[in-house]
Amino acid sequence: MASSALLSIENLSVFHGQFQAIHDLNLEVAAGEIVSIIGANGAGKSSLLKAIMGRADRIEGAIRFEGADLAGRSTAAIVGGGVALVPEGRRLFPSLTVEENLNIGWEVGTRGDVGFEDVYGYFPMLRERRRQKARELSGGQQQMVALARALLASPRLLLCDEISLGLAPTIINDLYEIIAKIRDRGVGIVVVEQDIARSLAVANHFYCLLEGRINLSGRPQDTTREIVAKHYFGV
Repeated sequence: MASSALLSIENLSVFHGQFQAIHDLNLEVAAGEIVSIIGANGAGKSSLLKAIMGRADRIEGAIRFEGADLAGRSTAAIVGGGVALVPEGRRLFPSLTVEENLNIGWEVGTRGDVGFEDVYGYFPMLRERRRQKARELSGGQQQMVALARALLASPRLLLCDEISLGLAPTIINDLYEIIAKIRDRGVGIVVVEQDIARSLAVANHFYCLLEGRINLSGRPQDTTREIVAKHYFGV
């Protein structure tokens, strides 16, 4: 693995109790790069993100962020060190306002070069609704809050778990346009998706998981939809 990688994962195995979810996985993410992780339900995608965030029951192998091993660090320490997650299902505090939810990202992060004006620039709607309760927003609007909250932590590595799930195509387009802009700021981004076409369209590099193992990887432009689909379904 190259020492210049922002995120470097070597021979990673992830366990939940007695169940092994990931087997000997190797993966890299560079600064200013979008890496797509694709695979069907149960392929190990979310287990990979849990391991990076320090939330797996047990891991073997190495997870290094900017050269430092993340093993044994708390989730709070990992976030404070520059890694942010947009979780599946958004996980907002429904009784808090938009601005109060956003402030959580600001409080737990690195206090870097991303501030409230930056995220309101990405999401003008959030400025207009900043005093509304999160539960009063649509699903797409809530997803914008979740992404904006992660950005306010000023991450150098952003993990996005199924951010398009259940959303209208126009909202998904908006979210992915913003993700591309975040990459252009030099942030490394990992996008976990079941939507193959959407994920590969924005990625610089991809990894396809099947039963906890990488069975295909490369640049999207160097493969075909047919090849990706066969590996996705294990055909």
